[in-house]
Amino acid sequence: MNSRRNKPYSHKLKGIDAYIGETAPDKALINNSLIPIEKIQLPSQQPRRYFDSDKLEQLTQSVKEHGILEPLLVRLLPDNKYELVAGERRYRAATAAELVEVPVVVKQLTDSEALQLALVENLQREDLNPVEETEGILQLLSLQLEIETTEVVSLLYQMQNATAGKITDNVISNSEIESVNKIFTSLSKMNRESFTANRLPLLKLPQDILEPLRQGKIEYTKAKALASLKEESARKELMAEAIAKSLSLREIKERIKAVKPQPQKEEIFNRLDNAYKQVKKSKKLIRENSRKRKKLESLLVQIEKLFEQPS
Repeated sequence: MNSRRNKPYSHKLKGIDAYIGETAPDKALINNSLIPIEKIQLPSQQPRRYFDSDKLEQLTQSVKEHGILEPLLVRLLPDNKYELVAGERRYRAATAAELVEVPVVVKQLTDSEALQLALVENLQREDLNPVEETEGILQLLSLQLEIETTEVVSLLYQMQNATAGKITDNVISNSEIESVNKIFTSLSKMNRESFTANRLPLLKLPQDILEPLRQGKIEYTKAKALASLKEESARKELMAEAIAKSLSLREIKERIKAVKPQPQKEEIFNRLDNAYKQVKKSKKLIRENSRKRKKLESLLVQIEKLFEQPS
């Protein structure tokens, strides 16, 4: 039998202790217990969608050598089985490593509490990409405030406007402000203002940009550059090339410049607008200067004749 079975497991639940806070002992049913892995099932709502296969393989090898160093957080189900709340990567690695038992901490949690803790653990990941992080924070805020994520986005923009001193008809309650600020403080990821200004716009990117970014196939700066291509087919083609060839940001920008349609020549119309503005500003000067007035009249005659001619 592998010697790791006799080693004591840490009771610490990585990434979620701060969020559980003082209520953790009250909800604990079993700590540091080994249970059959076959009794654990994944939740119907899983905040994490994508796993890096190479990193998961590395974790699996580590589990084979050292076991599970941090317990999984589970909750007891009515049928005497358990639902995984936090630690899905460890669970998948343990399954791949063919472990029979895994260390767990069992807590009494509602559906909402379980999902919130799963989200919090997910948000502590170092490899979390910007889209996953943005969506996770919005979902956590939605659960805490008991409103839809679309309403959360609206609320965050309202709070941003209020902070900037812009007048808004919407009344924001103190409890909403306190709840939102508390979550950002507990996560220690970024402040509310930065999240609203820099992360919410991410969700407006086209889906063909969002998906590779969400899956970690391309960096945010490159995805943002690719989003400047308005033609979907060209954008998808360049995205595929950027991922396959690991193009640099400079190379992506060069290709975008090459495939973007050349802008129409607007310079002449800009000059015409500027000339008209200059004439309007110089009315007094034109009235008082006969030479300039005659020159302007001559030019106007030429312009009028230009448009009288058939095209």
